[in-house]
Amino acid sequence: MGYTKTEFGKLEDGTAVYRYTLTNEQGASASFTDLGGIWLTMVVPDRDGKMADVVLGYDSVKGILTGPGHPGEPVGRNANRIGGAKFTLNGVTYELNKNSGGKHNLHSGPDYYRNRVWEALVEEDGMGTKISFSLFSPDGDQGYPGNADITVSYTLTPDNSLQLDYHMVSDRDTVANFTNHAYFNLAGHDSGNAMNQKVWIDADAFTVTDADSIPTGELAPVKGTPMDFTKMKTIAKDIEADYEQLRWAGGFDHNWALNHPAGEISLSARAVDEASGRVMEVYTDLPGVQFYTANSMTTDMGKEGTSYKKRDGYCFETQYFPDAVNKPEFVSSFLKAGQEYKTTTIYKFSVE
Repeated sequence: MGYTKTEFGKLEDGTAVYRYTLTNEQGASASFTDLGGIWLTMVVPDRDGKMADVVLGYDSVKGILTGPGHPGEPVGRNANRIGGAKFTLNGVTYELNKNSGGKHNLHSGPDYYRNRVWEALVEEDGMGTKISFSLFSPDGDQGYPGNADITVSYTLTPDNSLQLDYHMVSDRDTVANFTNHAYFNLAGHDSGNAMNQKVWIDADAFTVTDADSIPTGELAPVKGTPMDFTKMKTIAKDIEADYEQLRWAGGFDHNWALNHPAGEISLSARAVDEASGRVMEVYTDLPGVQFYTANSMTTDMGKEGTSYKKRDGYCFETQYFPDAVNKPEFVSSFLKAGQEYKTTTIYKFSVE
């Protein structure tokens, strides 16, 4: 039980950034850096007790600042895509950077929260060791209205769960839609292609997108399509299917509309690596999860010198639906001035 703090590296201006490693009594550990509040590692046992780090990512400042894919990042103020890189709130239209295809906004970039040093606080609570990263985001930051106080907390629990709690308050009506962009490979981050791992998603529908991955507003049933994960199957089974949604995205990169009651923390997805016996369960109170199969995630900058290739991992990005700011038919991602944005996602690791 407890944590260690070590220097992770330095920014160009000499600012030191730190790595915090939480360890539980089972010997599982998770590490993070105050650069971006990023989740760096998740070391958990297989069925024989052999430990491996099951999240992809970077182990250098340079990797975090310049590498692709956003691994482990708490993405905000708005995760995923905003069509046309603009939205209207209270009669005012807010223009965002067009960092996706020259037309749309993706992950509130390019002035990402990963580029900033967050304030870190470690504490023990009844659930385990918790690290909280806090950031002040001024009015106009990334193009969004309102001065916002943001906290992202990670708690490593005795049962090898990592609980992520998000909190934000703003002094003006604004957008609040955070996620974590962790890529998982239950065989180990350096084990190569992850598409033979099995996935289940508790969703009877998904948000149909156009060729730019912007939702059209339609919720389509998954039944009878490659998007059906209501029964566990290997990711590889349907990923190459001749299906327009998959052809456009180069694989799975879609939002599933979760079945659970609104606002209730529920088991929403499950992944299994049969070879190692590792299992991951995803619990969330959010209405959607973006299941992404690392279709364009290639880099030679991975942890421990690893070269990651496309489909070496997959993401379960819990969130409000993409482009909810422009789709009144979706659950709203707008946050009223003075109100609290509070949401929880849990990644629970076990074996079978």
